Amino acid sequence: MKVLTVAPRGFCAGVRRAIEIVNLALERHHSPIYVRKEIVHNKSVVDDFKERGVIFIDELDEAPRGSCVIFSAHGIAPDVREQAKERDLKTIDATCPLVTKVHFEVHRFIRDGYSLVLIGHKDHDEVIGTVGEAPDKIQLVQNVNDVPSLSVPNPGKVMILTQTTLSIDEAKGIIAAIRKKFPSAQTPPKDDICYATQNRQDAIRELLKKGIDVLLVVGSQNSSNSRRLCEVAREQGVKAYLIDKASEIDASWLASDSVVGLTAGASAPEYLVQSVVNRLKSDYGAETEEIFVREENVIFALPKELTQPPVVSS
Repeated sequence: MKVLTVAPRGFCAGVRRAIEIVNLALERHHSPIYVRKEIVHNKSVVDDFKERGVIFIDELDEAPRGSCVIFSAHGIAPDVREQAKERDLKTIDATCPLVTKVHFEVHRFIRDGYSLVLIGHKDHDEVIGTVGEAPDKIQLVQNVNDVPSLSVPNPGKVMILTQTTLSIDEAKGIIAAIRKKFPSAQTPPKDDICYATQNRQDAIRELLKKGIDVLLVVGSQNSSNSRRLCEVAREQGVKAYLIDKASEIDASWLASDSVVGLTAGASAPEYLVQSVVNRLKSDYGAETEEIFVREENVIFALPKELTQPPVVSS
């Protein structure tokens, strides 16, 4: 068996920032630290923080008044911020700056008179937060089948925004359908789909050129960008499986002479990838090769609450 790992894979800058925010908050505030929703969509990351005393909540009323609450990397709607103020919560925002960019775009393009169409998955935390910026002014489209019934107040001036973790090909198809219905529809000058999502999908395409028989993607089932990586391979007729950890590998997926592609979603830690490599080596005598596609050097600044010295009361 041959295993082709690919770079880039795993943590993106937004995920690294979010995880560092929780780590620093634990150092500065100690437990209990509350996090609204999962800080990132990865079971291992969340379980590790739970073991260290972090309490994950779905709604702010689950946190005691005055406690420290971190908002997840996926972003929140303005009404959540208002609830936090009402409950006198000490909040730290771990929203990925690329998601924040989309939130800013919502208000910018509304001011400029555009009708807004958002491509995304309605139950995803990021989409819920983005729609919450202007719920009465954003039309959500999940797939091309939603486009024929799409109705906007200003058909001649439409702006198309996208969830940052979508498949690029999926988004292109939906955008094309929207433009067929509204010929003057535009997209922002800079794509909303994040650099890491695009890079990891491009890396899969390079793996496919190597003739892999199967693709293993390390990531959790609720990770949108991880699921998209599997879809990229399946669209080319290659079997792909999304796994949280090495123990989930099913022997029926593999053969001793398989060429296995291996990557990880943007919220999956590298140690999980290495555990998969180790299992394939021990169980199949696999040889490994790294395919380098693109370098990533993006770094996002931490919120000021964690970079400024703590206030010491006299």
